[in-house]
Amino acid sequence: MFRSLVTAGAMVALSACAVGPDFKRPDAPTASRYVAAPDQTQRFIYGETPPNEWWTLFQNDELNRLMQQAKENNFTLAAARASLAQAEELLAARSGTRLPKVDLTGGAGRQQLGAQSLGNFHLPTFTYYAIGADVRYTLDYTGGIARSIEQQRALTEYYQHELDAAWLSLTGNVAVQYFTIVFTQAQIQALEDLLAEDRTNVDLVSRAQQAGMVTKVDELSARAQLAQDATLLPPLRQQLDTARHALAVLLGKAPGEWADAKTQFASASDLRLPEQLPVSLPSELVRHRPDILSAESQLHAATAAVGVATANLYPQITLSGNVGQQATTTGHLFDASSLAWGIISGITAPLFDGGTLRAERRAALQAVQVSAANYQQTVLQSFGQVANLLQAARHDEELLLSQTEAMETARSSVDLARRSYSAGNTGVLTVLVAERQSLQARLGLLDAQSKRFVNTAQLLLAVGGSSLSGG
Repeated sequence: MFRSLVTAGAMVALSACAVGPDFKRPDAPTASRYVAAPDQTQRFIYGETPPNEWWTLFQNDELNRLMQQAKENNFTLAAARASLAQAEELLAARSGTRLPKVDLTGGAGRQQLGAQSLGNFHLPTFTYYAIGADVRYTLDYTGGIARSIEQQRALTEYYQHELDAAWLSLTGNVAVQYFTIVFTQAQIQALEDLLAEDRTNVDLVSRAQQAGMVTKVDELSARAQLAQDATLLPPLRQQLDTARHALAVLLGKAPGEWADAKTQFASASDLRLPEQLPVSLPSELVRHRPDILSAESQLHAATAAVGVATANLYPQITLSGNVGQQATTTGHLFDASSLAWGIISGITAPLFDGGTLRAERRAALQAVQVSAANYQQTVLQSFGQVANLLQAARHDEELLLSQTEAMETARSSVDLARRSYSAGNTGVLTVLVAERQSLQARLGLLDAQSKRFVNTAQLLLAVGGSSLSGG
């Protein structure tokens, strides 16, 4: 779909001028949808970009605080900032090559000239002093220097977008770990509540067995259920610890030193899912999603590199000059008669290089094709990601409704089993089975809720998310 648009945008200008192409930004796609709009309670607002601080849509002060800590302390983000700063300095250095280079020169020495310099004429040994300036300028008539500056500017933009991508990834990871912690806490609490009920069952059945009301088998069944349910707790605690440690690292803290490492975060019931989700149109997405903009900047840099390689095929013209004062004594160094100057022009043209320069230009042209293909792939992958998450929103809601119904049914089943057991109509095994089903339904509901929050956050990221540059 985008092959002709991208290739035309990057390659049409290859014939526009002798020393290389003018970059043309790839045209935005005209599609208005990623997939058919799913029918669900969350409302998608197409054509609207998420706010820069997308996580504020969850209206959660804890999450806001964690994002601020990550922004201030994350080392991956710090490295991305430093890479951008480095690229900006390289751009400043490259921009300086467009201007003349001026050097201050000076020297003093004692010299004896021989026949190689003077022939049969003889001069006595003398001392000299000199001070002046040398000027050198490369005439950029081919535009090669300008293209090299353009290339570095595109690379600087690439690092800016990489910084935004790092920030986007960081905020997404913080949100995922936060939601994981909150819902894992809820699962642990649900399991601990069930274990408390299991212990109560064991106590009741033990007393009933001692009174001869139930058999020893019933007591063993109750104890086996308690032991089996207890095995579910360590994996959940490990999951919680892993999420806490991951969040600590994202915040730039060692897990053992993080002040919130043992904090009980908000209850799952306190979380609020955004009812309205802004969804950028495909034509908007390609203009503000960092990974797409990074690929575009790489395409721009590759296009400028063609101009640099083309300019190298042409003669290089340099202009240089010098002016200074030269004398054999310091007292006469600044006399008018001590003035010395010169103006020189030079040209260097490639005659034979074994085909190196032309091969380098052909390689640069192929690099444009590589970058164009990578750009197309990045755009398509981003559309695919958004489409998957839009569908996930519908499926997550279906799963949540099913798990909610299963939870309500399981609760009714437990109540009925307990009443039947108290009346002596059923054995304890029936109660244990009903409680097991209730636990599975409760844990399943929490898992479905967790997936919905995580996928909502990832959708907001996929359709644009945030950037440190405010775009």
